Amino acid sequence: MELDAATVTAILARWRGGDKAALETLIPHVYDHLHRMAQRSLAGERQGHTLSPTALVHEAYLKLLGADASLVDRAHFYAVASRIMRQVLVDHAKARRALKRGGGAHAQELTDEMLVAERQDQTLLELDEALTRLRAINARSADAIELFYFGGVTYVEMAAALGVSETTVERDMKFARAWLYRELKREI
Repeated sequence: MELDAATVTAILARWRGGDKAALETLIPHVYDHLHRMAQRSLAGERQGHTLSPTALVHEAYLKLLGADASLVDRAHFYAVASRIMRQVLVDHAKARRALKRGGGAHAQELTDEMLVAERQDQTLLELDEALTRLRAINARSADAIELFYFGGVTYVEMAAALGVSETTVERDMKFARAWLYRELKREI
C-alpha cells in the first residue's frame, strides 16, 4: 500500500536528518509505483532488453542510496527516481555500444535484431543528449519531459514536483515536445 504524501515527506525528512533506515522503510510502500515507472521507461526499449523493470528499480535504488539528493517530498522523490532510471538506461546503452565497438567480444554475424537493438540504443543516447541540450535552454521543460516519459507521472504530479501550475506544465510539455522533435529530426 502506497503511503500518503505527508507520510512520505516525513520519512524523507528523517532520511535527510541522517536516519539511514528511513529509506528502507519507505521503499516497500513506493515499490509498486517505482516498478510501474520502470515498466514505462522500458516500454520504448528494444525487445529482449537485458534489464527487466525489477532490475531497473533495483539499480535505481542502489544509485539513490549513494546519491547526495536532498529529497523533499513524494513528488520530488519520484522526480529523482525517474531521472536516475533514465541515467541507468543511458549507461546501459553506452555500455552496449562500447561492447559492439570491439569491447572484447568475438566476431559474430550481424542480424536484423542486432541492427534494431543498436538503433534503439542510439536513439536513447540521442534523446539523452537532446535532453541535456534542452536542460541548458529550459531546465523545467526538460524536467517535465523526463517526469512524463521516464517517470510516468501525471500532469498534476508534475505540477507538484516542479512547483508550478498544470497550465505551466502543459506549456512546458508543448515547448519541450516541439523542441525535441526538431532536434531529433535534425540528427536523423
